Amino acid sequence: MQPLDVTVLSRVNEWLAAAEPFWFCTVLATWGSSPREPGSLFAARSSDDWVGSLSGGCVEDDFLSRLGGNEFTQAAQVVRYGEEGPNQSISLPCGGILDVLVEKITPGETQSAHFAAYLNCLLGKDVKVREVNTQTGQSLLSEVTEHTPAISWQPAEHKVALRVGPARRLIIAGYSPVAEYCARYAQSLGFEVIICEHRAAEQALCNIEGCRYVPDFAADYILKPHHVHSHTAIVALTHDPRVDDLTMMEAVNTEAFYIGVMGSKRTSAKRAERLQNIAKLSGEQLAHIHMPIGLDIGSKTPAEIGLAVMADIVRAYRQPQ
Repeated sequence: MQPLDVTVLSRVNEWLAAAEPFWFCTVLATWGSSPREPGSLFAARSSDDWVGSLSGGCVEDDFLSRLGGNEFTQAAQVVRYGEEGPNQSISLPCGGILDVLVEKITPGETQSAHFAAYLNCLLGKDVKVREVNTQTGQSLLSEVTEHTPAISWQPAEHKVALRVGPARRLIIAGYSPVAEYCARYAQSLGFEVIICEHRAAEQALCNIEGCRYVPDFAADYILKPHHVHSHTAIVALTHDPRVDDLTMMEAVNTEAFYIGVMGSKRTSAKRAERLQNIAKLSGEQLAHIHMPIGLDIGSKTPAEIGLAVMADIVRAYRQPQ
């Protein structure tokens, strides 16, 4: 299972390689409750060949029905869903409103290069701004500046600009029962999950469908280019200090938004002492490490600990300090 928007871009690039036209949809804005956030993607080659999600069901059904009726003929247009009015065919069950940018994409070398670069951004290889002229349908990728917002929509100027960055990624150092639950929860939340396991005995247990397994020591893997980006969480869940400590030593030097290691308060205190005395980590570096890992929900079982870990990762992602 890939993160949903990565799956959308992968399918889009397949359609372009096959010279198949398609419609590319991006959530621009939401008001009230909405199951998908701005920047979420959906694409359709026809009313019965599509990928992605805009709302979790109702908007997609309406869009595909209108697509089958040949309504979306413009190169680009913004469609509003959920607002009461004569032109609204549906209201969202959650009571929200969302604006969707709909682009009609015609295959060609320019579009192929554009969407290939877009996919590279989601995979953590680059960060760009995707600019779309909603009047002409022309699009381009430009450089990000320090003050680039996530989404900028200027209807009067027929301009949409979206900051395109990496999809969320979880790197797990070492397989364990807790790691398995953590990986499954992460997949359901749309994370790309990578499990690094260099130990032969544990490698035989790694069989979670959709996860990527890397037979490398985690501390070595996270040092390689493009393996860790700003939307990456790194967790060590083995109870093996040789794995967990060395992973933390390297993780603090990456862009990861969350770094955590499993252990009791007593174990964590001893680990902090080792990392400070042996690895010479500073107080600031130690402060970046969540230990004990996870929200304190009184978890005991591997499933509960995995839930606590992913809840804390989501909290850190949604509410950065």
